[in-house]
Amino acid sequence: MTIDILLRNNVKVFGKGDQPIIFAHGFGCDQDMWRYIVPSFEENYRIILFDYVGSGESQRDYYQSDKYRDLHGYAQDVIEIMETLNLRNAIFVGHSVSSMIGLLASIRDSKYFERIIMLGPSPRYLNDLPDYYGGFNRNEIDELLHMMQMNFIGWASYLAPIVMQNSDRKELSDELEKSFCSRDPYIARQFAEVTFLSDCRDNLVQASIPTLILQCSDDSIAPIEVGDYLHSHLKNSTLRHMAATGHYPHLSHPEETTQLIKQYLASK
Repeated sequence: MTIDILLRNNVKVFGKGDQPIIFAHGFGCDQDMWRYIVPSFEENYRIILFDYVGSGESQRDYYQSDKYRDLHGYAQDVIEIMETLNLRNAIFVGHSVSSMIGLLASIRDSKYFERIIMLGPSPRYLNDLPDYYGGFNRNEIDELLHMMQMNFIGWASYLAPIVMQNSDRKELSDELEKSFCSRDPYIARQFAEVTFLSDCRDNLVQASIPTLILQCSDDSIAPIEVGDYLHSHLKNSTLRHMAATGHYPHLSHPEETTQLIKQYLASK
């Protein structure tokens, strides 16, 4: 069976420029989360948006538990999208877990990538003390996954304001909660398990693409220690600490996010 890659991942291509810039959303989200960022790049870039299988307007019939049991299945989809569009020297902007998905894809086939921009990345969410602080103990992740299984709507309502932070802007956490709730509960729980139990630390040494790490000043998902660890273990990396708080600066602080990305891309 021939798979329509662009239909499977609800791929959108537009923009007036030649160089491709691909925006990859994080867990529980979809391509619409980039709507405040994208307009600033339309004039000079060829923009590619997509949804991971099980998210947004992707074709959920293509979801296979075995394929997506780890991040490599998602990285394979990224490669297939880039191959189908015949992209070369693309800028890959990944939010949260997509940062590591993009890194794994670039290790697999670097010709598609010129630069990687990581927004709130983490190579490992679980603590591995005393050598590594990821921000979470195993029992905290297990409780989160159990809550997803027992009360999916309650989980979304509980988690959204915690990870969005910015408590003075309730509309942001409301949007995130709505995005969480629109996911298929089974797929969302497996993606959550794959995300929060992933460990990409050993892959960092294999990465070769120049990378920008955007670290929020107060992020409940990816604490500052994680950004520092990434920067120290990822060659050709640049670390920028943001004034933005929360795990979704492209929604809460789009101007700062756009400015830092543009500054980095101008520094060739």
